[in-house]
Amino acid sequence: MSQIHIILAGAVALALAACDGPGLGNRGGGPYAPDARPIRGESVDGLIVGHRLMAAGEYELALKAYTRSALEHGITVDVLSALGSANLKLGRLGQAEGLLRQAVDKDATFAPAWNNLGVILMETGKTAEAARVFRIAYGLDGGKSDSLKQNLTLALAKLEDMTYDAEDEATFDLMRRGYGDYLLLARQ
Repeated sequence: MSQIHIILAGAVALALAACDGPGLGNRGGGPYAPDARPIRGESVDGLIVGHRLMAAGEYELALKAYTRSALEHGITVDVLSALGSANLKLGRLGQAEGLLRQAVDKDATFAPAWNNLGVILMETGKTAEAARVFRIAYGLDGGKSDSLKQNLTLALAKLEDMTYDAEDEATFDLMRRGYGDYLLLARQ
């Protein structure tokens, strides 16, 4: 047997050994996203794939998996919440807020959607509404989740920290800029 044949046989043996590991064709219950190819007529649920991709920090791929799930299952509260969560992680707050509002409209008892909506409202500076939304989520959850309790506590603390009656030390002057236009100037 020539040296080329030995090298070729070794390469084939290594390739076959690699097929045994958990790599891309993973279909077990491991931490990796399952393969999307069907097994004997079955397909892997896009929500499961998306959840695993979210856990792995692959938010764009998770969004695609959730979209595929929407095609398979329809627009359910789980799909809307998952799409909203992926958009939240991608920093698309407007899209995420719209999707999560649709989710809570579809099922007002789904605490994770309420929680994620509260996170978006906090990020966009809507603290009072976020506190109300976190209260709803906490009530629906029955206080079982520590993360919901922490979110509610933070929102309430931030809400209490806001001051509306603080005296404004600045004085202002009006300056005319033409016919009927005025500019408000702060005096130093």
